[in-house]
Amino acid sequence: MLKGSFVALVTPMTSSGAVDWDALDSLIDWHLESGTHGIVPVGTTGESATLTPTEHKRVIEVTVRRVSGRIPVVAGTGANSTAEAIELTEAAKNSGADACLLVTPYYNKPTQEGLYRHYCAIAEVVDIPMILYNVPPRTACDMQPETVARLAPIDQIIGIKEACGDAERVAAIRALVDDDFIVLSGEDAQTLQMMELGAVGAISVTANVVPHLMSAFCDCYLNGDLDGAEALDRQMQPIHEILFVETSPTPTKWALQQMGRIEDGIRLPLIELSETHHAEVRRRLSAIGAL
Repeated sequence: MLKGSFVALVTPMTSSGAVDWDALDSLIDWHLESGTHGIVPVGTTGESATLTPTEHKRVIEVTVRRVSGRIPVVAGTGANSTAEAIELTEAAKNSGADACLLVTPYYNKPTQEGLYRHYCAIAEVVDIPMILYNVPPRTACDMQPETVARLAPIDQIIGIKEACGDAERVAAIRALVDDDFIVLSGEDAQTLQMMELGAVGAISVTANVVPHLMSAFCDCYLNGDLDGAEALDRQMQPIHEILFVETSPTPTKWALQQMGRIEDGIRLPLIELSETHHAEVRRRLSAIGAL
């Protein structure tokens, strides 16, 4: 089972906007050292929407090679074109990814039946474990629990990253699927509540900045140390909040640049974090020991 802290990894870039392959290797090494349970390259936080298909596939290849089987790699392969999602998912399988994360098709606003057919079409072509990804604030498309339940019996579809903003959605999904169907939080600030309702971990933005704390939090909860998990959750809440003060991954990439982990590269239409927020991000990073 995939469980624990899976980092929604940023794609490091140089100041010119080129993918920084050396920094990517360094970030992966840091996560391996920090106890991160799994890596999710080229998801939303990885700026998948602005990478070329060639870059997208190479980020997955580099990540799989660097991880070298030590922790699971769940490659982001979703797209708003079913054909493109199939192409990226096939490439991820060929690269050796352990599973794929497939966001609901953004901008198109498909019906629930359209969502069902989209995922069925991918599963019919590519034999790799698949995690559904529901994030309506980004996609203008909300996959309902009943649709998840229709998809859950498909062998390749093993779980969902839920980021609709309502932690209670976990309970609604859990009531309709088998016990072995995985639910992962996509909302860092709600992860404790979502795990209490049946999630088994998170695909986390915060894990980019404090990977050791996010993995320790998940370990505590999964091992029955609820007091420890609650204490770590309280400690991280200010970071959960500040990393969404502007559109993600803008604050996260700026924080990592301040920490000396990456350069300041980010691709339009996203831009560097507004100076208005610099002092507060630094203050919170310092308070938690990240600076």
